[in-house]
Amino acid sequence: MAYRLLRLDCSGLVLFYIFLGTLRESGAGQIRYSVPEETDKGFFVGNISKDLGLEPWELAERRVRIISRGKTQLFALNQRSGSLITAGRIDREELCETVSSCFLNMEALVEDTLKIYGLEVEIMDINDNAPSFQEEEVEIKVSEHATPGWRFPLPKARDPDVGMNSLQRYQLNPNSYFSLQMRGGTDGAKNPELVLEGSLDREKEAAHHLLLTALDGGDPIRQGAVPIRVVVLDVNDHIPKFTQPVYGVSVPENLSPGTRVLMVKATDPDEGLNGEIAYSFRNMESKASEIFQLDSRTGEVLIQGSLDFEKCRFYEMEIQSQDGGGLSTTAKILITVVDVNDNVPEITITSLTNSVLENSPPGTVIALLNVQDQDSGENGQVSCFIPNDLPFKLEKTYGDYYKLLTNRVLDREQVQSYNITLTATDQGSPPLSTETHIALNVADDNDNPPTFAHSSYSAYIPENNPRGASFFSVTALDLDSKENAQITYSLAEDTIRGVPLSSYISINSNNGALYALHSFDYEQFHDLQLWVTALDSGNPPLSSNVSLSLFILDQNDNAPEILYPAHPTDGSTGVELAPRSAEPGYLVTKVVAVDRDSGQNAWLSYRLLKASEPGLFAVGLHTGEVRTARALLDRDALKQSLVVAVEDHGQPPLSATVTLTVAVADSIPDVLADLDSMKAPGDPDASGLTLYLVVAVAAVSCVFLAFVIVLLALRLRRWHASRLLPAVGGGLVGVGASPFVGVDGVRAFLQTYSHEVSLTADSRESHVIFPQHNYADTLLSHESCGKSEPLLTAGDSATDLSKCDPRSNQVQFSYHSLHYKLSLAHIRHTIPEEVSRGFVVGNRAEDLGLHDKMEGRNAPELVLEKPLDWEQQSSYLLVLTTVDRDPIDFEISSSYTMSIEAKDSGVMATECKITLEILNENDNAAEVVFTSVSGSVTGSIGWSLDREEIPEYNVTITATDKGKPPLSSSATITLHITDVNDNAPVFQQASYVVHVAENNPPGASIAQVSAFDPDLGPNGQVSYSIVASDLEPRALSSYVSVSAQSGAVFAQRAFDHEQLRAFELTLQARDQGSPALGANVSLRVLVGDRNDNAPRVLYPALGPDGSALFDTVPRAAQPGYLVTKVVAMDADSGHNAWLSYHVLQASEPGLFSLGLRTGEVRTARALGDRDAARQRLLVAVRDGGQPPLSATATLHLVFADSLHEALPDLSDRPAPSDPQAELQFYLVVALALISVLFLLAVILAIAL
Repeated sequence: MAYRLLRLDCSGLVLFYIFLGTLRESGAGQIRYSVPEETDKGFFVGNISKDLGLEPWELAERRVRIISRGKTQLFALNQRSGSLITAGRIDREELCETVSSCFLNMEALVEDTLKIYGLEVEIMDINDNAPSFQEEEVEIKVSEHATPGWRFPLPKARDPDVGMNSLQRYQLNPNSYFSLQMRGGTDGAKNPELVLEGSLDREKEAAHHLLLTALDGGDPIRQGAVPIRVVVLDVNDHIPKFTQPVYGVSVPENLSPGTRVLMVKATDPDEGLNGEIAYSFRNMESKASEIFQLDSRTGEVLIQGSLDFEKCRFYEMEIQSQDGGGLSTTAKILITVVDVNDNVPEITITSLTNSVLENSPPGTVIALLNVQDQDSGENGQVSCFIPNDLPFKLEKTYGDYYKLLTNRVLDREQVQSYNITLTATDQGSPPLSTETHIALNVADDNDNPPTFAHSSYSAYIPENNPRGASFFSVTALDLDSKENAQITYSLAEDTIRGVPLSSYISINSNNGALYALHSFDYEQFHDLQLWVTALDSGNPPLSSNVSLSLFILDQNDNAPEILYPAHPTDGSTGVELAPRSAEPGYLVTKVVAVDRDSGQNAWLSYRLLKASEPGLFAVGLHTGEVRTARALLDRDALKQSLVVAVEDHGQPPLSATVTLTVAVADSIPDVLADLDSMKAPGDPDASGLTLYLVVAVAAVSCVFLAFVIVLLALRLRRWHASRLLPAVGGGLVGVGASPFVGVDGVRAFLQTYSHEVSLTADSRESHVIFPQHNYADTLLSHESCGKSEPLLTAGDSATDLSKCDPRSNQVQFSYHSLHYKLSLAHIRHTIPEEVSRGFVVGNRAEDLGLHDKMEGRNAPELVLEKPLDWEQQSSYLLVLTTVDRDPIDFEISSSYTMSIEAKDSGVMATECKITLEILNENDNAAEVVFTSVSGSVTGSIGWSLDREEIPEYNVTITATDKGKPPLSSSATITLHITDVNDNAPVFQQASYVVHVAENNPPGASIAQVSAFDPDLGPNGQVSYSIVASDLEPRALSSYVSVSAQSGAVFAQRAFDHEQLRAFELTLQARDQGSPALGANVSLRVLVGDRNDNAPRVLYPALGPDGSALFDTVPRAAQPGYLVTKVVAMDADSGHNAWLSYHVLQASEPGLFSLGLRTGEVRTARALGDRDAARQRLLVAVRDGGQPPLSATATLHLVFADSLHEALPDLSDRPAPSDPQAELQFYLVVALALISVLFLLAVILAIAL
């Protein structure tokens, strides 16, 4: 059966080829083209549509295609242009290696007509190959007895190109022994030969070095060279001879290694060593040398590699036989290879690393792999590659071996692993390929130090901070993983004034939180510079540092310290001189004070608290200068006492006071003379004590007198009461309360009308009082209900107010018509006691609000039935109850008429009529009635429409009757809402805050406000304006303006932070509707500070005459003594106002020191005898702005003691007697005496 199928297949093939031959004969001949080799894909070969007589669009319609005979599709058909183009790169040497003319035959098949056209394409050669020699070096042995003209065959160069591009000529470097000649071979090729031109002498030159160069005829000319070494030998006169000049054989490509191909033989008539023949290959190609092996002794040609028809179909080799004397001859071997079969490419990974360390240098080997293909020709040409987007490359090492290398440094923080796809593809048609995957993990290396978020940090902490509190935190990030990313924080070791930094600040090693271990003092140091280190746990560990500037913020914790006038050590009071002829503004003295704080906390102001002569002296607010405010008069005392307060500007402010004594005299003798007539100044504390004692004596005396008067009045009242009304026990019984009562078995709320009767002790002098209604939910108690005899009755009435059931706590009434809900309230009346029966207590109708409605009728009245006694019961509680049962409906009846019967305990009864008018309430739902279907609505709408929420409505109107079951019908109306101006513009923000730096350019935009109005048309068009501000109305337009259309706010002038730090505008957005609606928003403009003001020195200040003031320093001042303080201020704010003080020049360097931040001038050492009494310091005050501004001040310091040394007798004078001390003594005695009398009176009052 199989044999039969084979015969059918063979017969079918024969018929198919006969059919193709018939179609080819029916074609229009053969079409020839030519194309140069090494052209790119898509190169134009020829217009096949034109040659076939077809239009380009007919190629696709008639299904024209190219049929190639080989496995590789070298040409393709462009269906659009109708051109024959190349399908890939064409190498003539691969296609036609040994043929001078290279033609490729193919057919063009027109499928709709089954016509075949022959195509012949000639591959034109280009000079793309240079001549090359197989041998790296040629060695020729020549007998020294060789005669001139002797020829030596040279290796022949090979050039795969043809024509003029092939090998054309040889040349030999010039020498005096040898020349180059060409000899024609049997195949017509010219072989180079070395011709001996002169006699050789081995003893003169044993070897000659020549260079043989082969050149082709291309443009440009290519060449190749081989060095020739000629060795001169002894004489050997016979040359070996081969049995035949050419050996030929055909072998299949699948011969196993070691198989003999053929055997050559040569003979040499010489004997001995010169007759021993050795065989070797000459002019052998590299491919042949890998496949064939020659036995040098036997002349057998063996297979040592594998033959491949696709690589080489024909081998031409030159074999040489050489005797022991060095004589040789050559013969040719022609081997034809017969083709066999193909295979698929294979990738073999011979070595692999699964993990590579990041930061490995480029070129690190990841894997070693072998790529091979058992096929030949194009099907065996394999290319191996990886994706281009990977940081790896393939490098060919040996043969088909590749190394997978890193192309650049890997970074695990960017990519942690790679999946590398290796692809091997051959050049067959279609190409075959294989893939393999390599998973590569990038191992972490500690190559990333911890990184802080900022290059430096600044932290602020107020002084006097609590210890142990966290004030700042730093954070670093490490991109590594695991232990390489575990960060430990620490502080760099440092000392602060000799104390380790760790005693001030600590850091949490885990999270970087900084803690203050010490309560900082701004006066000790203003800032600290720290270095925080972040260290990871890698090996080796990496770290990074960051600077942290810790600024201590000043708090107002230091009160001003008065430097002058200083308190004398002997307890005496300093005296300042003021001449009698001093004019207003004369500088009497100056109060000098310093504050250890800084900034506004150190800004000092001086004010006069107390003066013995107000208006005579004035104190400079910021200078502390005490000057005369007016001229001295004769009536002014010779000695003036001033109390000056010095206050800082901290929050809260701190202050200090000093007392100045000013003597009015022209000279010191005048002072001594006037002091005799002076009296010691009164102690203000003693004067205050005297005042307090006087007030205490007066207060105790008044209280004592008032107590005596009240005591006498009480005694007289008690005596009068005992005579007028004897004490009687008893009283009214208390009344219980309950919010509910029952009437005819129905629970109802009660409103009690309670009459409160007040009785006076003397009915003849008391008055009856009728207070306002007092409403309370109170009922009669069981005790009051238990009384058998009523106290009060309603005259001419049948209503019984005393009948009640103690068990049910209910009041019973009898009605003729209706029952109403109970209501309770209190009605109080006041009557005198001891009145006769029938005394009118009150008008019940008036109390119930029924006076107007009962005019002309019998109004109920409350009538007294028996005498009352206030001492037994001071008040009675009565209850009048009405009951309501049925619901009241205005639509049913608008009024009610009822009869009420009042009956006493006897047989007497009366009745009255009550007309109740019902007030209408809105207890029925509204009805909507449409009178027309045109859209107008008659009725009411329960809510307002809003076009902005819903622009139109589909209204479904349903009418339902009251039947059972109800019937209804509905209709739908589409209602479009027309816009009205009912929405005011709305700003995007509730308020705006904008920051503008001072000295801004005028006309620049500083803010943008925007409002939205959901209305349409003019109702939604918004315009902006400024309606209010906290600036002057006239100056507003010179400061800012607003664009009415865009809402942009422009600055009309350059702002000055020192004049105007902030201002607030009220902007209005108003629409164009009628009436127009608007909305307001506040815009707060904060003017930022710039360093445009230099510091201003407040102290020391120049005198009125322009002279500099002096400060005194005691001669015994120790190091660190506070001499004075330079007080300066800067109109700027923030860092621009941070002031630092520096000594620019000093008369005696090193004698004084200046506080950097405080401006305090202190002695740096003790005063020496050689130091001048007058010292001069030039101090510079510099702010912290960029660029910094500064000012200078000159200090004149004088080493001298106080004024008391000039007035030695002032402290020795006896103090005059103080008259206030005696007055205070007598006041204390008087206070004690009055207190004792007061105490005795109280005891007597209690005892009696």
